[in-house]
Amino acid sequence: MTEKVIAIGDVHGCVKSLQALWKKLEPYDEYVHLFVGDYIDRGPSSKEVVDFLLEVKNDRKTVFLRGNHELMLLDSLETGSTRSWMLNGGKTTLESYGKNASVEDIPEEHIEFYRKTRLYYETEEYFFVHAGIPPSMTVQQSVEDRSVHDYFLWGREHLNAFSPPWEKTVVFGHTPQPFPIQQKGMIGIDTGCVYNRPGLGKLTCVRLPEKKFTQQTCLD
Repeated sequence: MTEKVIAIGDVHGCVKSLQALWKKLEPYDEYVHLFVGDYIDRGPSSKEVVDFLLEVKNDRKTVFLRGNHELMLLDSLETGSTRSWMLNGGKTTLESYGKNASVEDIPEEHIEFYRKTRLYYETEEYFFVHAGIPPSMTVQQSVEDRSVHDYFLWGREHLNAFSPPWEKTVVFGHTPQPFPIQQKGMIGIDTGCVYNRPGLGKLTCVRLPEKKFTQQTCLD
């Protein structure tokens, strides 16, 4: 049987929106609840988002993928340089941990959460990843070639690709769109929850294999 998965888009520190969407998904507790990454940055409540996920992660089957924003946080911890992260929304994340907080003030439990995020997840029919995979490669080739794994976190070229050679449907976030992307071989579920712009401002998830979408208008 095809594994049942609910894939949830980029949260970006919008904890009230996440909590409201989570409540809408209560009838589907037999599904794997998979997050495509970018839990933090830009929005007001990154710490609270992680607190919530740690609180509920055992209530349902959960999978947490890594986004490019978690990568920037982890790089800051490793290198001691926060400049790139700060330029991409990290300031709001640190502020959620306290006034004048630094990376050293992030609780170990949260750091462990960020470190344990996965690069991808796959089922028989679907491949889940934060940003996407190269449009010139198969899914299997992308997994085996570690030199392209940065694309899993940052890539966007596949959005303009015509019929990539993917043997599975690729489900991703990363690139905000007014509506979920539904093209042959790909489903995009980042509808820009954190952005107060026309057409954006929604947290989106897709229930698979039914391909049913559920959205929550931003409450943050």
